[in-house]
Amino acid sequence: MSLFRATARRLGPTRFLYRVGPLLVPLDRIVGRLTRGRVVALGLIPSALLTTRGRRTGAPRDSPLLCLPDDDGFIVIGSNWGRPEQPAWALNLLAEPVATLALGGAVLPVKARLLDGEERARSWARLVAVWPGYAAYETRAAGRRMHLFRLEPV
Repeated sequence: MSLFRATARRLGPTRFLYRVGPLLVPLDRIVGRLTRGRVVALGLIPSALLTTRGRRTGAPRDSPLLCLPDDDGFIVIGSNWGRPEQPAWALNLLAEPVATLALGGAVLPVKARLLDGEERARSWARLVAVWPGYAAYETRAAGRRMHLFRLEPV
């Protein structure tokens, strides 16, 4: 693991990243769009750019996210940095599960499926192993159950 990635993992659960991380998202969106998902989260964690359709406006909405490969699909989590409200992109996926995922220069059409039960528990454990900050985010979320989705190519 690179020094930068190890440092990012240590910063993940901190109050500093809780405050600063959301401020970096607009920049991450721009870089993700320009690189078609080749560079998201500065390459520090496995990430992609998810484009959903806004549930109210119908406009495309880009969200840089940690993206965990899972067999032929991907797992994403609606952590929202541990804030009490669900992120807009997760609510958009619940309203319309068809989206696109820009990853490594390719843009894939995907369909989202909300995870529950044992499948959610397994995916949660894998996500926390990659980004330990999620455990702190869950505590901060004040009882909000973070949505986990499996994105399957269509």
